[in-house]
This record gives sequence, C-alpha cells and structure tokens, in this order.
Amino acid sequence: MTRLPRKSVHAPPAAGQVRIIGGHWRNTRLPVVAAAGLRPTSDRVRETLFNWLLPVLPGACVLDAFAGTGALGLEAVSRGAASALLVERDRALSEGLREVVSRLGATDRVQVVQADVLTWLGTQPGAGFDIAFVDPPFADGVWERALPAIDRVLSPHAWLYVESPVDRGVALPGWHVHREGATRDVRYALWRRSPGAIGQ
Repeated sequence: MTRLPRKSVHAPPAAGQVRIIGGHWRNTRLPVVAAAGLRPTSDRVRETLFNWLLPVLPGACVLDAFAGTGALGLEAVSRGAASALLVERDRALSEGLREVVSRLGATDRVQVVQADVLTWLGTQPGAGFDIAFVDPPFADGVWERALPAIDRVLSPHAWLYVESPVDRGVALPGWHVHREGATRDVRYALWRRSPGAIGQ
C-alpha cells in the first residue's frame, strides 16, 4: 500500500479520509480537507459505479471535473484507466492533489489542473475523453452550464457519470441513463449517448 504524507504544508487541515477501494492502489487513503462544498463520493456509491464501468475502464482516458479529493479519477486509474485529468478550482485542494499524485508515482498518468471547470472547458479543442465524472458542489448550481460544455470534450462513445441532489433531476438531451441509484442525499447516474445522437 502506498503511504501518503501525514500532513500537507499547503492544504487546509484534514477533516477525514476516503480510500481507493480497488485496483493497484487499493486501500490507499486520500485526505478530505475542510473545504466548502467538498462532498466526497461514498465508498458504497463508488463501488457500485466502478462495477458498472468495469468493462470499459481498461485503457480509458478519464476526466474528473470538480475533482475535490480526486477519489473518482484516481480510482479509475487504479482500476486500469490509462490516464486521468483532475480539474479543481480550489488552490489548496489542487496542491494537495498534486502531492497525492506524486506520492503515488503517477505523474505520468494523472494530471492536475487548477482552474474553474467552465473556463477550462472553454479552452479545450474538442473530443477526447472516454469517461467523465461530474460531481460539482451542490450549492453552485452549475449543471446546466457544465454538462453541455463537458459533452464537447467527450469521445463519441463516451460514458458520463453525474451526481446531483436526490430531489433534483438532470436533463441531458441526446443521452440516456444506463444505470442509476440514490442514497438519502445523492442521486447518481451513469449516462450513454442515445442511439442516433452521435454525429448530430
């Protein structure tokens, strides 16, 4: 098991931990800092999600938007994805993510970008990611702007994972829900493009 540093000199004090639950880095602990809006995906939900993604993870190029702890993107690479790009607006969280990636020896496979997701997406040339994780802070209400922008950077046969408040549905024209579930507080769904949507 890869050991992570006890305390980052850049990040705020840790408020807890989450763990990578499968693959090469299984049981590696990731710090959860006390940051506004940070809500790591639970172990149970991640286990379900990565069971759904198991056939398509090997060799995939992954985008973890609103990365936070990086648990989704790092879990994907741990389980066989070829690469992950973690986009996080908060400077302290981004610096903490870079430290984690360095300690894992994964700088050749995992890139951390400190940027506002919507601004960053506007600079990207086009399709390329096979899987995208979209789990923004719920209070920001950015789904309507983020999801169309992320659509443009996805490959034609990409998968899109979205978390939202349990009482709020997400509309994705041109996509259909492949699998979905809910906890007391969170609705989570894995989406695929609808038949005939590619090339429209």
